[in-house]
Amino acid sequence: MTVIESVCLTPDYPPRLDFGAALTPEQLQQSLQATMACHQGGPVWLFAYGSLIWRPECSAVERKRGRVHGYHRGLYLWSHEHRGTPQWPGLVFGLDRGGSCSGFAYRLPEDNLDASLYALWLREMPVPSYRPHWLTCRLEDGSQVQALGFVLERHLPSYAGNLSDGVLSQVLANANGRYGTTRDYVEQTVSALRSHAMPDLNLEARLRRCMSFKP
Repeated sequence: MTVIESVCLTPDYPPRLDFGAALTPEQLQQSLQATMACHQGGPVWLFAYGSLIWRPECSAVERKRGRVHGYHRGLYLWSHEHRGTPQWPGLVFGLDRGGSCSGFAYRLPEDNLDASLYALWLREMPVPSYRPHWLTCRLEDGSQVQALGFVLERHLPSYAGNLSDGVLSQVLANANGRYGTTRDYVEQTVSALRSHAMPDLNLEARLRRCMSFKP
């Protein structure tokens, strides 16, 4: 039996989900403008907790390790494009309620700020799966900044929640999208976090379990 055939026998994967229409350029601009209207002024910081750590979307004039409280990183978002397809959805990270999350805070340059933010919106918001939100981020030097983060919207069909190891192992074995596989995405994030001395031990343990999972 092939991996795909075994997946077909698993009722929870692949899910059949309707994410709705992609956001139009006008809707992306409206979301961006509404988010920036809530910015309290001063430098614009971006909180990176997943692929933005190892594949930044825009340049930064400063980068510091940081942590946000009240949210944690999880593979809780279905992906029909970047790391999967509608037929075989992948998973990507998002910030969900509870706990805390380590990552990097990027201070974005003022030059071409609008273009940098729009490129970020194109990457993170092809469909409205996230809620752009200003987070309180404590930097490694003890100071605090207001940093832009992308928080999960639990009421949307793209929200996967905390899946079982069995389902996650199926995703890691099969999901492949425009930017590669879910497995590669997770492994690169794990490697980047560890290389910057802020390993996510729970994520590392989960990845090991799922890679060796036998139904």
